[in-house]
Amino acid sequence: MQPKRAEIRIIDSKILSDDWYSLKKYSFDIQRRNGEWQRQSREVYDRGNGATLLLFNRNRKTVILTRQFRFPIFMNGHDGYLIETAAGLLDNMDPESRIKAEVEEETGFRLSKVQKVFEAYMSPGSVTEKLYFYIAEYDEGNRASAGGGIEAEGEDIEVLELTLDAALAAVESGLIVDGKTIMLLYHVALKGIL
Repeated sequence: MQPKRAEIRIIDSKILSDDWYSLKKYSFDIQRRNGEWQRQSREVYDRGNGATLLLFNRNRKTVILTRQFRFPIFMNGHDGYLIETAAGLLDNMDPESRIKAEVEEETGFRLSKVQKVFEAYMSPGSVTEKLYFYIAEYDEGNRASAGGGIEAEGEDIEVLELTLDAALAAVESGLIVDGKTIMLLYHVALKGIL
């Protein structure tokens, strides 16, 4: 199947919020498959692109995950403490450099080599963000600090080491509900990496 680019004419855009990141409302015309044009409007949240990485230890069959408070999921009925892979926005860096820095900041592991596995849009109905997904092997020799994030940025990150089996069981039980984390755990399991 070949990619297909949409035929779009942007009619208007209006900034709804520009506090944390940018939220805009767009009015646009889109050409439907039958050739007719239809007017639509959508709100689009632009927070930039990001990267995420799953650390794994092949010999011990373990993974490193983080647990931190996420206010939006708290507002949606969750307890607020999300178990997830290390991740961060690119902030004008290339994805590989950014994820290496983010992993060290959050988990304390310094990596020289990472492997990109895929890219994905996580919430394409309203958010522009594309995530770059990586995996990397770790051992105690990679530990540079205790991790935990940057306090001045409001981060208070707990570093967790779980067996892959325990992490997959946590997905099945509903303890791990973060999409990017589930994708990387299943990737490692399906590819037989651990």
